[in-house]
Amino acid sequence: METLGLIGGMSWHSTATYYRIINEVVSAARGGHASARISLQSLDFAEIRQCQLDGDWDRAGELLAEAGQHCVRSGATTVAICTNLMHKVAPQVEAALDVPLLHIGDAVAAEARRHGWQTLGILGTSWVMEESFYADRLALHGVAAVAPDAADRAVVDRIVFDELTQGVVTDASRTAYADVIGRLAEQGADAVVLACTEIGLLVGPDDSPLPLIDSAEVHARELGRAALGQLRPTSAR
Repeated sequence: METLGLIGGMSWHSTATYYRIINEVVSAARGGHASARISLQSLDFAEIRQCQLDGDWDRAGELLAEAGQHCVRSGATTVAICTNLMHKVAPQVEAALDVPLLHIGDAVAAEARRHGWQTLGILGTSWVMEESFYADRLALHGVAAVAPDAADRAVVDRIVFDELTQGVVTDASRTAYADVIGRLAEQGADAVVLACTEIGLLVGPDDSPLPLIDSAEVHARELGRAALGQLRPTSAR
């Protein structure tokens, strides 16, 4: 059994999802009382959130890189950032580690390719939808991305930070997301990636007019495979 290093707490609600799914994968494969070896660094999201609001991505990268190094010192042979947005600083984190970083975008793209989906609609925080770092990672695997328009991006981002990252789930927000997904279908999306690890707590397949890729789920399943020694991620450096 390999040891995984998880950089979590952003938010803890989705980190709990990672922990559950990784252990479900390991338990299904090994049976009995088997569970994953995990070194978890759960950061104070309030501190990370302030870095986001201040635009202090260097400081955010330092905090995540330090957390990743703690994981490695605890024996981790693969490290993961348990959030989509903070992959904005993935290059900084990866540069600080001497073990591979399993990138969430790679797991999402692999799932899209398995289904033959060539264009993904992106639902996430404003940075994920508006900047290129996430779409560029998908493009490395031949997967294109489309984002909602400005008004829809504002709605999606507000619900993430005002509700989902604080554990609030409402029917009204679920309907709002379904409407946004419908408009992404009109823009040519074959499927939608829930590119914020909390969105899967709100929206499921029965709520969506398009197929969904839950980024937290597919990332965690890949990590489960890594824990079992079935996946050998390589550094992008």
